[in-house]
Amino acid sequence: MKDISGKRNLMYRIVMVFLLVLISVLYSTTKFNGVNLVEVFSFEGFKKELPIYSVETDEKKVALTFDAAWGDDYTLGILDILDKHDIKGTFFLVGFWVDKHPEHVKEISNRGHEIGNHSTNHPYMTQISDDEVVKELKTTSDKIEELTGNRPVLFRPPFGDYDDRVINLCRENGYYVIQWDVDSLDWKELGVQPVVDRVTRNVRNGSIVLFHNNAKYILEFLPIVVERLKEEGYEFVTVSELIYKDNFYIDNTGRQIMNK
Repeated sequence: MKDISGKRNLMYRIVMVFLLVLISVLYSTTKFNGVNLVEVFSFEGFKKELPIYSVETDEKKVALTFDAAWGDDYTLGILDILDKHDIKGTFFLVGFWVDKHPEHVKEISNRGHEIGNHSTNHPYMTQISDDEVVKELKTTSDKIEELTGNRPVLFRPPFGDYDDRVINLCRENGYYVIQWDVDSLDWKELGVQPVVDRVTRNVRNGSIVLFHNNAKYILEFLPIVVERLKEEGYEFVTVSELIYKDNFYIDNTGRQIMNK
């Protein structure tokens, strides 16, 4: 009996090692000989849904994004800086911010920048019901469309909070869910140089950078970041110009990759 038990334990360990190796391969190597392994081997409950954190591209393109929820002291200054450098950004707006600053919503749109949806009440999306998720999306998009004539197709979850259910609901309602791969941490108010260093050292082709419209030092660090990245040869585009609209997959890091 002891010998049989030992063999069972050995077989169990072998099976567990095999499964761990298989999972490691699937999540570290999404393609093999042109075949998307995640698509081939994924099954319900195994593949985690992810938003777009960045985009795989050979071109030196980067998208600057600005979340607007609380405060509006620097919005026009940000727009002036972007205008000066002839670049366009993407602004993710919360519904109650839209209600408080409708003229600035129009100004962002009139100056040619992209506007995305950042929810209506800035909740943790994973903690509300399906109906409430859809309402958060629809209410703010309706407000933005009424003010600008354009309906958002991008959604950024507040607090970066999402799960499979939230992402699928967003997709079903026509939204690309957008995160970021470069966080400026401007909300920590550490000063100008820490933000400049953090952003310029971490940007790569296809990066999406997170800023906040009311960050304390944004009018100081934003021109420096833009100038440094321009010197490195980067082109600034909106998120919708950066991402692929179809025929893509998202790897385990959230990087959007075109199917070949």
